[in-house]
Amino acid sequence: MVSRDEWRPRRGEIPTAPGVYRFRDDAGRVLYVGKAKNLRQRLTNYFQPLHSLHERTRRMVTTARGVEWTIVGTELEALQLEYTWIKEFAPPFNIKFRDDKTYPYLAITLGDAVPRVMVTRTRGIRGARYFGPYTKVWAVRETVDTMLKAFPMRSCSESTYKRAEARNRPCLLGDIGKCAAPCVGRISRSDHKSIALDFASFMAGNDVSYVRGLKKKMAEAAAEFDYETAARIRDQIGALETALEKSTVVLAEDVDADVFGIAHDQLSAAVQLFTVRGGRIRGVRGWVVDTELDVSLGDLVDTALQNAYDDLVPPREVIVPALPDDVAALQQVLAERRRAGGERGGVQLRTAQRGDKAALAETVRQNAHGALVQYTTRRAGDFTARSQALADIQEALGLADAPLRLECFDVSHFGGKGQVASMVVFEDGLPKKDQYRRFAIEDARDDTDAIYQVLRRRLAYLSAPELPATSTGLVPAPEDAPAPEPATADVSTDSDTTAHAAGETPAVTGSRAAFHYRPGLLVIDGGEPQVNAAARALRDAGVTDIAVCGIAKRLEEVWLPGESFPVILPRASDALFLLQRLRDEAHRFALRYQRTTRKRDIRTQLADVPGLGPARIQKLLTHFGSVTRLRQASPDELTAVDGIGPALAGEIRRALAG
Repeated sequence: MVSRDEWRPRRGEIPTAPGVYRFRDDAGRVLYVGKAKNLRQRLTNYFQPLHSLHERTRRMVTTARGVEWTIVGTELEALQLEYTWIKEFAPPFNIKFRDDKTYPYLAITLGDAVPRVMVTRTRGIRGARYFGPYTKVWAVRETVDTMLKAFPMRSCSESTYKRAEARNRPCLLGDIGKCAAPCVGRISRSDHKSIALDFASFMAGNDVSYVRGLKKKMAEAAAEFDYETAARIRDQIGALETALEKSTVVLAEDVDADVFGIAHDQLSAAVQLFTVRGGRIRGVRGWVVDTELDVSLGDLVDTALQNAYDDLVPPREVIVPALPDDVAALQQVLAERRRAGGERGGVQLRTAQRGDKAALAETVRQNAHGALVQYTTRRAGDFTARSQALADIQEALGLADAPLRLECFDVSHFGGKGQVASMVVFEDGLPKKDQYRRFAIEDARDDTDAIYQVLRRRLAYLSAPELPATSTGLVPAPEDAPAPEPATADVSTDSDTTAHAAGETPAVTGSRAAFHYRPGLLVIDGGEPQVNAAARALRDAGVTDIAVCGIAKRLEEVWLPGESFPVILPRASDALFLLQRLRDEAHRFALRYQRTTRKRDIRTQLADVPGLGPARIQKLLTHFGSVTRLRQASPDELTAVDGIGPALAGEIRRALAG
């Protein structure tokens, strides 16, 4: 493998000016394009020791065989050049928020002599105004059908229009009043274009004001006893109000904005875009991608906006979850695209802090989170992907067989106190929640000591005979095996929610023998120190046929005992995805048990306070919402709770301080 030192530029050669850089591989293909305010400062970061780089960044720089840069005058120029190069070279390590499907749009071909309204998935029709995108094609067709009652413009194809024009006979839409029939001269082309312009104006957000104007015209016609015109306008108003009822009113009538929500984890990112025009949600669009290089939320926003407005005209206001560093330059780029789309004014990027816009932004974020969860769930449910993941783990870790049973351990504590641990089980790549276990740790020096203790307690059951269960549902170890902690310190299954809430340890039913199953691989949430502690527990227990590894969350590295360097799994691989799910599930289960323990502990402390019974304890916990807030409460805040006086508040403070 070619060393980075062979092609790395000297620090003094790299300018400190703003610019855009490109990494290339040995075939000359562009791997990554980035921009920087200071090229030297940014590029130097890529040449740190390999072990300190994020795994994805490490993979990119070890694949690269050269880097080049172009100096520009301003951040704006850097942003524009970066975007141009990304479109031109499609670098594999740059995020590309591309749709996994095409969305339907409502288009009005205002560039035609006789404009037409249609539903299309094709962008780029010359002179057309686009509205949407919509998630369902039937929804936009239904909207068009309703709108034609109010704006009877042409919706037929070019061949149908020419045939009607040649025969001097309109089609069915003209006969039923859903087309003004310019093909046979019932209306002039200029008047027909006015209808099309009104249709476009209505869809662009001027809907309420347009309906208000029609109501005024209807009243004027009725006052002049022109009841036929008033009735026609009444029907038009009814059709428009029907269309408006199908759009959710979320903001004030004069608000035109695009609202972005982004959810991301270490492997994937999901973006949701809600298009709001005239205070109503007019369209929804979404993307989910696997990320490559490690990027911040601001960088994700930057990339998402550039991709979204590659084929859309941005509105005056764009609401995002976080502002990117180059927000001023990005606003200029979006303003240019807005002017290129025939719209006036600039574009303002902002985050919503409070009010209706913040509520809508939270809704969009929740949609993005749901899309990400759905994506990961579908990926986890793919049998072929799970099988490949287990095979890849076997190959990467050098195992004799694919690890069909995976057990993952995580330690959780609160400020170094109340240490607990969890064990979660995956079989064939799927969670076995009835076999989850939890452990209370009475005394441990640090995380490595806690891991050692928990593994020793778990391994004791591998050599134990399957004896009848005790009242707590745990099978005792034989006399010559390392003794577990007292039964009340060990745990239950994940499904025993009632007992968890009561702070009890329920009996384990239906899976008593599961604790005796030998795992194919033990996974530790942690890096090199935690893995070595687990290996020591295996060695001291005399277990030599079970492999162990650790997954460090910061860089998603897989560590093996006794190794100085981690195993690097491909970032978008199913193997790393499975290990990450396993680790996250262990963390969730440990954290839930730790919170339950803390809650039970504070109830015990409060129960010793004279005059404080179960009802008042529950009122305190309900009022403050969390143990942390209750511990931090002042005497005045405590007395605000019904039934708590100054003297009792003082006793509570002393009890919690102790």
